[in-house]
Amino acid sequence: MMEIRVATKNDIDFLMSVRLEMLKVVNNLPEDYEFSDKVIKESRDYFCNGDHINVIAVDDDMVIGCASMCFFRIMPTFSHPTGKRAHLMNVYTRSEYRRQGIARKMVEMLIEKTWEKGATEISLDATAMGRPLYESMGFTDSTECMVLTNL
Repeated sequence: MMEIRVATKNDIDFLMSVRLEMLKVVNNLPEDYEFSDKVIKESRDYFCNGDHINVIAVDDDMVIGCASMCFFRIMPTFSHPTGKRAHLMNVYTRSEYRRQGIARKMVEMLIEKTWEKGATEISLDATAMGRPLYESMGFTDSTECMVLTNL
């Protein structure tokens, strides 16, 4: 029986396995690709200590999907009076479970929890495959900001 629920710290192994699987699929990496110790360590640390909510979809004892909402705060502005914002990440459903509304249900759960926490904006980086889902849920393109990275 399939269940979609908010993950707890007891789900760390589920969260780690599905995140690494998702990263391989999204980045077209081979199944036997080995992630660096740093990526694994930092991902595990974020799941245990970061400001986020994770939702997982489980079929029997197998994780089949995940979605994460990461929270951050900026100085309050007129358009964001709480300063609380969120970023949707890691929305993933195993290929054999796609087109069944699982991703939509996971994202809807996260959106509801995010508004309850007082956030005034949710951002995301969409893949071409995910874009229609997000557009159907009301997400729009934004030209609000520029980005500088230090990689």
